[in-house]
Amino acid sequence: MSQDTPAGTRGSDRVGRAGRSTRPPLQPRPPQLAGLALDVDALIDDPSTRVIVCCGSGGVGKTTTAAALALRAAGRGRRVAVMTIDPARRLAQSLGLVHLDNTPRAVPGIQRGSTGQPTGSLDAMMLDMKRTFDEVVQAHATPEKAEQILANPFYIALSSSFAGTQEYMAMEKLGQLHEQRLPGGEPRWNLIVVDTPPSRSALDFLDAPQRLGSFLDGRFIRLLLAPAKAGGRAYLKVVSTGMSIARSALGKILGTKLLDDVQTLVAALDTMFGGFRKRADVTYALLQQAGTAFLVVASPERDALREAGYFVDRLRADDMPLAGVVINRLVRAANASISAEEALRAVERSDDEVVAGMLRVHAATAHTAARHLEAADRFASRHPGVPIVTVPMAAVDVHDLPGLNEIGAALAAGGHN
Repeated sequence: MSQDTPAGTRGSDRVGRAGRSTRPPLQPRPPQLAGLALDVDALIDDPSTRVIVCCGSGGVGKTTTAAALALRAAGRGRRVAVMTIDPARRLAQSLGLVHLDNTPRAVPGIQRGSTGQPTGSLDAMMLDMKRTFDEVVQAHATPEKAEQILANPFYIALSSSFAGTQEYMAMEKLGQLHEQRLPGGEPRWNLIVVDTPPSRSALDFLDAPQRLGSFLDGRFIRLLLAPAKAGGRAYLKVVSTGMSIARSALGKILGTKLLDDVQTLVAALDTMFGGFRKRADVTYALLQQAGTAFLVVASPERDALREAGYFVDRLRADDMPLAGVVINRLVRAANASISAEEALRAVERSDDEVVAGMLRVHAATAHTAARHLEAADRFASRHPGVPIVTVPMAAVDVHDLPGLNEIGAALAAGGHN
């Protein structure tokens, strides 16, 4: 989840006795791109914003962005829950927690924001897809039926590794968090920030509910359920004959024991299928509501920006509320007035190896900065009307609250000239 940095720039944070971080500051803020600027503070301060979904391809800093947004919103008076899917499990350390699990846990040390508003609160959790799947089963089945399902070997495999399970359960957990209420009936959290799963495709989590519904409605499932749904003796005889042939063929492919586990599970899940589909529909509708805001996160690299472009188009096609795009980790030269070419020419004239080495580093940084800015400008020109915020590369790993606060401040500053 950390902000990756160029070789030689990583370092450990040091905290002074007064408790202030002595980490190197973020690189100078990149110039604002032409076009619409994304006002992050206006987004998180708007009480009508109830859900922020950070999405994009893997490795672009979605987790850092989600955590930084949540922390900044809490400091500005919102009651926030942030849900992450972070295999490295470093978010807990960043937020000052011993560990994160499937239950939201309070993050200590939320500081008052610059607005002077009362300090809000921040709870953080890390998705456990199997536990979430178990909770869905327990909510939609009798205790006896739930126990039968949870012990089924095929269910254990399905809930742990079935394609789309993590994405579907992320959306399921979002729905659960959104429905939780305080004793007086007020929402427990008035802002939920979601870090979407690190899928091979950034579009997977939008497709997951439909994909699971297709699985539940598929021919294979209907075939396995047919004997239980047979209405008459003649029909049952035909179905049984067909099932015997199909079972023999499937048994040779899957193995008799696995087929038994699958059929037993499907029969047990039959009464729950409607609940699964209904929950998927409700969560998908939540994603389309005006109170939801999608932030597409990308790095200034060709593949990541291309994926971000696909996501922007897909969100628009599905009528999802797109708030804007975060172009993360832009490299910015400390002295933009000296180009890479000028620095390399100066190297040839220099007799001082130290100065020459510094000039070479500047040349490499300036070259990368120019490439990043060109890529970001190209993306902005291809997607007019989409608000964009740029965030500079962090000088060191982000793994504590001061670091996340700096990223949050950079997100807020990056949308203003």
